[in-house]
Amino acid sequence: MIVIITGMPGSGKSRIVKEFERRGFPSVSLGDIVREETVKRGLDLTKENVAKVSIRLRQELGQNAVAKLAVEKVRGLLGRSSVVVVDGVRSLDEVGTFRGAFPDERIVIVAVHTPPRQRFRRLRRRGRHDDPKSWEEFEERDWKELKFGIGNVIAMADYMIVNDGSKEEYERKVRETVGLILTSSRGRA
Repeated sequence: MIVIITGMPGSGKSRIVKEFERRGFPSVSLGDIVREETVKRGLDLTKENVAKVSIRLRQELGQNAVAKLAVEKVRGLLGRSSVVVVDGVRSLDEVGTFRGAFPDERIVIVAVHTPPRQRFRRLRRRGRHDDPKSWEEFEERDWKELKFGIGNVIAMADYMIVNDGSKEEYERKVRETVGLILTSSRGRA
């Protein structure tokens, strides 16, 4: 089974990934693939360079470019694990790439939704190089994500976790959802 994790920046996707990893399942981050490609192209890891490479990859390889680059990593992990998590899918083209590359695998989409103001506060605290410094930067980034098609992936999710309460409440929801997904996959085996 391939579990696709999607959601807007700062929504809490990494917590879901960490829960699967805690249970022994590996993951592939599409964002890490873009950052790796940025370094391969001899560019510094700046917000601007990562954004340019993300766009350039899609121009060179199509809207599903990052997913195409991830397929071999996922294939290698599926050789060793019954479940692989793919973090950061942004378009239905990318979902389609995984469906096409792995026709015999069950594909499950998990989306997380967090209100924008909460995401903005989290991103400012996180402090990664590509995190927005102002509300305007935050909105601009959200619009870019929506233009990639992330809203369509969220709309097609098999599971939706709303992250609008306490950290403990969200962690409970994540544990329950991951448990449900893993239990349902065993029922299909």
